[in-house]
Amino acid sequence: MLHYLFTQLLDMFIYEKEDKKVTLCFLVNFSTDVSALVEEIQKVEPLITASRSDQVKLLIQRLQNKLGQHSNHKFYLFKVLRAHILPLTNVALNKSGSCFITGSYDRTCKLWDTASGEELHTLEGHRNVVYAIAFNNPYGDKIATGSFDKTCKLWSVETGKCYHTFRGHTAEIVCLSFNPQSTLVATGSMDTTAKLWDIQSGEEVFTLTGHSAEIISLSFNTSGNRIITGSFDHTATVWDADTGRKVYTLIGHCAEISSALFNWDCSLILTGSMDKTCKLWDAVNGKCVATLTGHDDEILDSCFDYTGKLIATASADGTARIFSAATRKCITKLEGHEGEISKISFNPQGNRLLTGSSDKTARIWDAQTGQCLQVLEGHLDEIFSCAFNYKGDIIITGRGERDPINLAFLSNWGEMPRIWHNVSR
Repeated sequence: MLHYLFTQLLDMFIYEKEDKKVTLCFLVNFSTDVSALVEEIQKVEPLITASRSDQVKLLIQRLQNKLGQHSNHKFYLFKVLRAHILPLTNVALNKSGSCFITGSYDRTCKLWDTASGEELHTLEGHRNVVYAIAFNNPYGDKIATGSFDKTCKLWSVETGKCYHTFRGHTAEIVCLSFNPQSTLVATGSMDTTAKLWDIQSGEEVFTLTGHSAEIISLSFNTSGNRIITGSFDHTATVWDADTGRKVYTLIGHCAEISSALFNWDCSLILTGSMDKTCKLWDAVNGKCVATLTGHDDEILDSCFDYTGKLIATASADGTARIFSAATRKCITKLEGHEGEISKISFNPQGNRLLTGSSDKTARIWDAQTGQCLQVLEGHLDEIFSCAFNYKGDIIITGRGERDPINLAFLSNWGEMPRIWHNVSR
């Protein structure tokens, strides 16, 4: 039976027959010859028989159509929200983009309706800065907040009530992540440890010890059985999420780690560092397979696209770069920002990149050519957080505010269906 899992986070379809499963992951563009691609698939995947070819062609055509949506339209500002009385720390969207959350130095997290800009809930209870925030996507019914008060709290999206307060860290919590199954939340702290917490019971499951400096990045792989932590001790460590045991430590960077994450199929790990490089690692054995060079200053953020075929890096040198995960070569350099780039992400379709910079702008780029397609202006201070929603038709940007008397605001940028034709290039 052929199942098509169009998640928009990955160009993927899966063919299942009895207990066999073949996963085909590939990047499709607008000019792909569908018939030729199906023939290539059949050569390497015998389970895709001739009788299935028409179905496969239809799926690829649907994928092409999906990739083509919004490609000729520009974003424009449609909401500016005065969110908190003190500066923001982070922003995050739920899967659908219907609502988003903001963390702040005012010790609260706020939940907002994206379309109306209405504040839905104020999550109060922390005694210090709310720094790390996340939805339990794809479910989106819970929110986790990590604070400088050394605790993490779990909240209901529907009611705004606090389910649990996770206590145990001895220093600030600066990063957190739900596992894909939404049964665990992981927290990383300045106390050099990470902890796993059971969402149902509110109990600590494991403490991950071994780093000698602050943990500033952590994420689960897509299977949820591994977690990676990045530290100021210049290393990243992979842990078994089921046992809490260390699997291996990635040693090779010569400065602090800024980001650490798995690709979609869990075969590669990407780490970014203040040593101006990113490294690719084999996720099975922990061996370094490539060092991505070219930046003239610290790497502040890095990411895979949703197929794992492209890598993007953002640097304090004011540029971003796109690398091929297969060849490890730089494909294109993104130039135009006038300040350091602190955030970078692909849209779910993989054909656009979003960057946020200290030059007070965000930019949208063509992921293949490196051409800047649009500059999102209007902020009065550096942009520290920005993200696409799941469909790729809304962008949310957040900035810091140096003057605590002024109100920090958060802007949503979105393609409004009623004017798509008016803004076509």
